[in-house]
Amino acid sequence: MPLPLPVLGLDVTVPLADGRRVPYAALDQAASAPVLRQVWDEVAEYAPYYGSVHRGAGHLSRLSTELYEDARETVARFLDCREDDQVVFTRATTDSLNLLASALPEDCRVYVFETEHHAALLPWRGAGPTLLDAPDGPSAAVAALERALAADDDGRPALVCVTGASNVTGELWPVRELAAVAHAHGARIVLDAAQLAPHRPVSVRELGVDWVALSGHKLYAPFGAGVLAGRADWLDAAEPYLAGGGASRRVARREDGGLDVEWHSGPARHEAGSPNVVGVHALASACRVLTEAGPDLLAGREEALLARLREGLAVLPGVRVLSLFGDDAPRVGVVSFVVDGWDSAALADRLASSYGIGVRAGLFCAHPLVRHLLGGRPDAAAECGEPDASPLNAVRASFGVGTPVEHVDRLLDALVDLVAEVA
Repeated sequence: MPLPLPVLGLDVTVPLADGRRVPYAALDQAASAPVLRQVWDEVAEYAPYYGSVHRGAGHLSRLSTELYEDARETVARFLDCREDDQVVFTRATTDSLNLLASALPEDCRVYVFETEHHAALLPWRGAGPTLLDAPDGPSAAVAALERALAADDDGRPALVCVTGASNVTGELWPVRELAAVAHAHGARIVLDAAQLAPHRPVSVRELGVDWVALSGHKLYAPFGAGVLAGRADWLDAAEPYLAGGGASRRVARREDGGLDVEWHSGPARHEAGSPNVVGVHALASACRVLTEAGPDLLAGREEALLARLREGLAVLPGVRVLSLFGDDAPRVGVVSFVVDGWDSAALADRLASSYGIGVRAGLFCAHPLVRHLLGGRPDAAAECGEPDASPLNAVRASFGVGTPVEHVDRLLDALVDLVAEVA
């Protein structure tokens, strides 16, 4: 099964506890994906021409401004945005959703499933979000949102936030159906596509969402760039996310010593400061490379890898794969599991130190979901990023377009050994 798109890092070797070095198997790509080689080459090609954006008169500044705005159009095409949608560049998905949270109209109601990543659970503090219980299937999710919106249909603005693919189970969510329910009740919907976009096409038009948020570092691009794309009205009506140069159209001192400020509308309103032109260029390059490679080809290879991993885990005694919607639910290349007799943090450490395999252990910044899947109490202690704080944790293996088959096979072979240790 050849690699359709080469990535950086395949020739990196790492030390093992016994002193040997082996090629690193990067199976934590739901956290950050390796950089596509073509994207890195394009970034390196641009680097000597780096210049300030939007306000410089020199040739390099003009070139960088053109590159930056072309990237905005590339991302809009990648997401199949509507003609009047706008693309705002941010630092990542978390930043994008916090930006949208800062732009909510007064008295806006927010609805979020408890199964979301913390980036989607936490930004809405001022709005007092309504948490919806974890559903046991796509139709249950749609029904739960229908009930919640119908019960609170009081004419106030409302926003639904939902993932496209779970960062814990990889399962695909019924985004189109949820968007239809939201709009039937006069609500809007934002799609957290951080895990979906690296694996499947995302069409704002076809899914019917109002906004979509994603991260470049999960989309095989380096550096810290993200996107919030969608409707302009709430964003143009809100105070700038950051106050500073670029967001302001006119600033004048009043006679009383204060300042009169006229803010830009459009993306510039929320992109104050010198933008991350290199990161944005890389993100747009990744969007173009993935499109040119063909989503069907990439998805087909990933599904074969996913089947290989899940079938291998299924025959190992004491291994339980975590699932919210059931084994037959469609999903992307993200698999979380627990192994009888092993604390997941210790298991992940052994995979790294004895086999050179990188996976993630913990609650994956989705504490309520992992607690639900593991049957833990809602107040069970554990820390995101500190998986050894509690035995309530799991192991996550995740992969993408640059994952060799050999890496999946190495994981399965290693688990055979480690399961045998506690049998």
